[in-house]
Amino acid sequence: MAAEVQNLTCARGGIAVLSGVTFALSPGQALILRGPNGVGKTTLLRCIAGLQPVIAGRVRLPEAGVVYAAHADGVKGMLSVAENLRFWAAVQGARGIDAALQAMDLAALADRPAQNLSAGQRRRLGLARLCLGGSGALWLMDEPTVSLDAASVGLVERAVVAHLARGGMALIATHLDLRVPGAAVLDLSAFRATAQLDAFAGPVE
Repeated sequence: MAAEVQNLTCARGGIAVLSGVTFALSPGQALILRGPNGVGKTTLLRCIAGLQPVIAGRVRLPEAGVVYAAHADGVKGMLSVAENLRFWAAVQGARGIDAALQAMDLAALADRPAQNLSAGQRRRLGLARLCLGGSGALWLMDEPTVSLDAASVGLVERAVVAHLARGGMALIATHLDLRVPGAAVLDLSAFRATAQLDAFAGPVE
């Protein structure tokens, strides 16, 4: 099943930041979101993830659901790398964590408390939850390469490509030119909203 966004209007603090956003993703496809800081990339991802209501429009998600990797890594410092992943595996209904550890090169750090990781290692741990999801899931990735070195960026690129090869989809907000063959680009500057709205004033279709 494809992922589809139709004529979406998103607001931040009662002010519409994006209006008329429309796109569709089929299994195996990725879309890169571009635009200057503040244009609404994070707001759009949060709306699609269901973390905040939309003003108007429709979001259609794949049956396999979505996995969201936000700016915040969502890591519990007192838990080990493996314990963090086991928690997320239970939430997402995944059966194991070995593939996720390997995908983000975390196997050697499995028993290390997350509070003792470097910023880049914590980021890789936060992204590893993506690799726990179902094969047809939509990955929502908000600036996934923050704090990562070149080698780790390569891990992210390979993880995305492997996910697409399994029939998954990816929506990625990033300023980098990620090496994801065939990925389309959508500049959100074209969907800037100019009118101020009362928060959640309109119906969702």
